[in-house]
Amino acid sequence: MKKRKAGGFSYFLVEGVRGIFLHGFMSFAAVGVIVACLLIMGSFTLLAVNIDAMIRDIEQSNQIVVFVDESLTVAEAKSVSTKFPASAQENIKDSKWVSREEALDEFVGSLEGKFKDLLTGYEDSDVLRHRYVVTLMDITKIDDTIERIEGVDGVAYVRADLKTAQGLVTVRRVVEAISVALIVVLLLVSVFIISNTIKLATFDRREEIGIMRIVGATKAFIRWPFVVEGILLGLCASVMGFFAQSALYSWFTGRVLGTIALVEVIPFSDMMIPIALAFVVIGFLVGVGGSLLTIRKFLRV
Repeated sequence: MKKRKAGGFSYFLVEGVRGIFLHGFMSFAAVGVIVACLLIMGSFTLLAVNIDAMIRDIEQSNQIVVFVDESLTVAEAKSVSTKFPASAQENIKDSKWVSREEALDEFVGSLEGKFKDLLTGYEDSDVLRHRYVVTLMDITKIDDTIERIEGVDGVAYVRADLKTAQGLVTVRRVVEAISVALIVVLLLVSVFIISNTIKLATFDRREEIGIMRIVGATKAFIRWPFVVEGILLGLCASVMGFFAQSALYSWFTGRVLGTIALVEVIPFSDMMIPIALAFVVIGFLVGVGGSLLTIRKFLRV
């Protein structure tokens, strides 16, 4: 039978696995804490992502209306949008031409029966202007886009609900700031809790570490099994946390938000890869960081 070389990768891997099963309860506690922290951070992140997506959808439905100079012919009016500068075109998602007749029909159609009679005799008159209904891609650039469009020859003026636009931008920024702050705080709390959990497991093996130092074992030789153990615990928690997050997200969106017709959420499958990578990276770093921080104290013999 081939012997494992002391100090080789296989040796550290076997020792790391042995450490996990040797202190089963503490290993279970460490994994449980990491999974709980990943679920909390993941849930807040998914909530923030969905809120941001909803706000962006609302933003994109906020349109501006570009009114054409009434002295232009229909052909000239239809060509005005081709004169929009490139800097404005970059922020335009859609531009819909609406003739004055279509605008009047739409306005009359929005009125109730008794008010329609007030427009009798005006159906064929030029009471409205030709216009473009423009949907923007980034509402934060609305002021700059309006300014550039207003400078186009043939544009009479631009109408926009700036208060609503600015309010949506403010809400989105507040949500993003709160989400980032919560994630950072939860990450720091997670590292603190996990570090203390691993510290308890290491404290339970302080005599073993002390004996190894006395007989001449190097710090690296002692440290690596704990690092490998931390990595394995972190990766195990990442896998468990990912599947738990998937189940929790599916349950919440199906049972809770599924009853609210107006709320649309991003499918978990669309975010699966980024979430999996984030969980693996966080689990790996937390496992390594927690092990290195705690083992350093017990190597001072």
